[in-house]
Amino acid sequence: MGASTDSKLLRNSSADDRYDGPPDYRCVGRHAVFPDTSHDEIERFNFLAQMNRHLSTKVMPAVKAAFETRIEPKQSQPFRHRNDVRKALLSDPCFQTWSALRRMTMEQRQQAGRWVALRQNHELAGKVDALTRNDPRLELDPEVKVPRYVSAVDHHCMPGSYHHEDFPGDVSGAANYDSGLFVTTGGMLGRYTDGGGRAVVNWVRRNLPGFAPRQIVDLGVTLGHNALPIAEAFPKATVTGIDVGTPMLRYGLARAKALRIDNIRFVQADVSDLSMIKDGSVDWVQTTMFLHELSYASMEQIFRETYRILAPGGIVLHVEQPQYADTMPLFEQAMRDWDAFYNNEPFWSTLHELDLDDILCRAGFARNKLIHDGVTAVVDRDIFPDAAEDTSEDYGRKAAWHVIGARK
Repeated sequence: MGASTDSKLLRNSSADDRYDGPPDYRCVGRHAVFPDTSHDEIERFNFLAQMNRHLSTKVMPAVKAAFETRIEPKQSQPFRHRNDVRKALLSDPCFQTWSALRRMTMEQRQQAGRWVALRQNHELAGKVDALTRNDPRLELDPEVKVPRYVSAVDHHCMPGSYHHEDFPGDVSGAANYDSGLFVTTGGMLGRYTDGGGRAVVNWVRRNLPGFAPRQIVDLGVTLGHNALPIAEAFPKATVTGIDVGTPMLRYGLARAKALRIDNIRFVQADVSDLSMIKDGSVDWVQTTMFLHELSYASMEQIFRETYRILAPGGIVLHVEQPQYADTMPLFEQAMRDWDAFYNNEPFWSTLHELDLDDILCRAGFARNKLIHDGVTAVVDRDIFPDAAEDTSEDYGRKAAWHVIGARK
């Protein structure tokens, strides 16, 4: 073709192609128990974050175009259900390409983070132990049984899910989770992957002025990345993070101490059994991207327990991806369902078609006290992409969520 300098060949030089992707992984916040990363490990994370962004902004729109121009026009009658759309998409090469690359990127993200954690797992365990040994804010219970909805699946392809330990004191699963969340969201959760927690804090301050909780419970706290902004914003409150995963809780307390957040404790328990908490003793119950990893029976029980432990005037807020309403196009529903079929999230599809208002009311909450709203991750806009200003859609990964809850 020769050494042509035609501007059409220099596509990346166009002003229309200004960079709008994730920041460099080196912008991620470090703390005392964050795993060390080499140059090659950093670039691997960068590549995977860039690939996720490329799939959502460049490839996914092509899938939608293929659906609208190739798939939908061939139907003898309109689609009636998202599953019909999904089955039709399966035979289209554009969807096949996007789906295969998205799954591959998630698997590689987990392997990249897992390798980072495993090569220093004993060193990380030692650091965590030094920070948490004999600290009363870490309450572990070896008698707690891991529910089957946790033990039976490696959630979002994460080996061992939230609970597996390779040796006593192991925290490699938590370190993998902490170091790799940047990749999954393309940096949209911010420096310390706490953009969801900061969004909730902003929502409470905006909508509940004067609310001064003293007892806050975060269910499914994992490593505490969404609970720490709440603890920091309400320093007079005691935040209790509850989870079934021992490695997450160990790492979570060490992480909190490293970040100088002192008013939070980490308790091991099955979140469907909160019998250790007195009736009416809690001002605020929070879950953030947690409900989709439960089961139907456990979620109903959690809603009942939440109502029991809340004090009059207390609030419960659940932050999740939006429910599948009649107003949501079937194509969007089918694309959002991808996580249920290809990302080891078996409850995802069921959760998002449930009438959560009805379940909350059956748990005891008054219908006129229900809460519905939306939030987007709060990040340092000078460094990290702002989901509130992002017009692309990643159907399940974008840092923009629905808030559903109630006031007692």
